[in-house]
Amino acid sequence: MQDIADHIATTLKGLRQAQGWSLERAARETGVSKAMLGQIERGESSPTVATLWRIASGFRVSFSSLFGSPTRAMDGPLEERRVSIDDSVWGRDSAGMRAKLLFPYDPMLGFEMFEIELAEGAESASSPHAPGVVEHLVVVEGELVLAIDDDWHLLKAGEGLRFFADRPHLMRNEGPGTLRFHDVIHYLPGAASDGSG
Repeated sequence: MQDIADHIATTLKGLRQAQGWSLERAARETGVSKAMLGQIERGESSPTVATLWRIASGFRVSFSSLFGSPTRAMDGPLEERRVSIDDSVWGRDSAGMRAKLLFPYDPMLGFEMFEIELAEGAESASSPHAPGVVEHLVVVEGELVLAIDDDWHLLKAGEGLRFFADRPHLMRNEGPGTLRFHDVIHYLPGAASDGSG
């Protein structure tokens, strides 16, 4: 967990320096306060998943680039790739959400995949992601209450929904026990980079 927090701190600082942005400019672009960004860069704060999404959207990078090293683009035909997920978990945040990276962002395929858990009674409100971001949610366990703009959806285990994520959306666990779902995030061309420059 601390390794991921250190990586997020280093990555945020590197992204900001690469853009030539002050903390004030980064706050304007991401919607995250200057004080919070400074605390994250210094490793003094563990941001929520929602805050990390605002940072990724503001910098136009993939969400998974905040968690680990960029994935290299494949040079030739699609190849098999095994991933280790043991060290790619952002622990349960103050909103009761936990994100486990299953497949990091792949620039050739334009997607990344997470397993998300929401504790009983927890919800996560997301501000709009960058234009061209599409989410595919598939519920594995529990029931997901999902609001996209003002449209409400109830997804049970085995059900899924695809939607443009450049709109406000809210995910909530109203049932007993933990809610677990897979989140495949697809970036249409130009919607994100891998954060490597």
